[in-house]
Amino acid sequence: MAASASPLAFDLAQRLPSPRLAGLIVRITGYRETATGRFAQRQTAPLIVPLIISFGSPFLIALSRQPSAADRQLSFAAGLHAGPVYIESDGHAACVQVDFTPLGAYSFFGGAVTDLVGRMVDIDDVLGHDGRRLREQLGAVACWQRRFDLIEAFVLRRAGRMPSPEVAFAYRKLARSAGAVSITALADEIGWSRKHLAGRFRSELGLAPKSLARMMRFHRASRLAQSQAALGWAGIAAESGYADQAHLAREFVEFAGEPPTAWARRQALTDRRLVHAGDGLADW
Repeated sequence: MAASASPLAFDLAQRLPSPRLAGLIVRITGYRETATGRFAQRQTAPLIVPLIISFGSPFLIALSRQPSAADRQLSFAAGLHAGPVYIESDGHAACVQVDFTPLGAYSFFGGAVTDLVGRMVDIDDVLGHDGRRLREQLGAVACWQRRFDLIEAFVLRRAGRMPSPEVAFAYRKLARSAGAVSITALADEIGWSRKHLAGRFRSELGLAPKSLARMMRFHRASRLAQSQAALGWAGIAAESGYADQAHLAREFVEFAGEPPTAWARRQALTDRRLVHAGDGLADW
């Protein structure tokens, strides 16, 4: 049986970060499916580092490919991935998802954030006893808002590691420009070589600045496509800093797994509550 494009019925609650968590997380989402079926979603390369605590059926999730039965995921953390994410569910999935900004992920996970890049790691392996305890606490209450309160308190207790000031400065400048800043110019401004900047980004955030800049530019193009359809793809390419429409199309295939027009058709068939930018650029 073919999978439907997105779940037919579900409950969804969201909370934006409180002032104490600004810059650490983008949002906290509670999600519960309420109609049985086989559902498939495809998310574009996210600029967030998610922590998922599950209370229902496991998702099937794979990076840059269709998932198989071996790709069952319950509670886990996932790092940055420069490609699409494929997700399937059975109508009984339920979870809380915490979307960390890349800098917030370093603050929360510390150096372990680089071990998450392009991977999904079980919550017990990444957070140990604290992760198991959090899952038990969240499972013991049914109210989304109470769960969100517990999550915020947990994040605040664990966060506190600081990336180097140079990496934080460079990331924020890239994010504010949606990836338009020259990496060489950014390295010169900091007083580092481009090679050293790339190495420090990989060791603290998991990806080199060029990769992150490309993802940021892609997300800008995606947002423009959702809100400025009158521009047309050529106009969106120019506005986002691509050399031409063909360049834009190649980036969509890499980061969304399909050409722009196919991506747009998929977006039109997806429940709008499940469509979000997938990044933390607005928080910078």
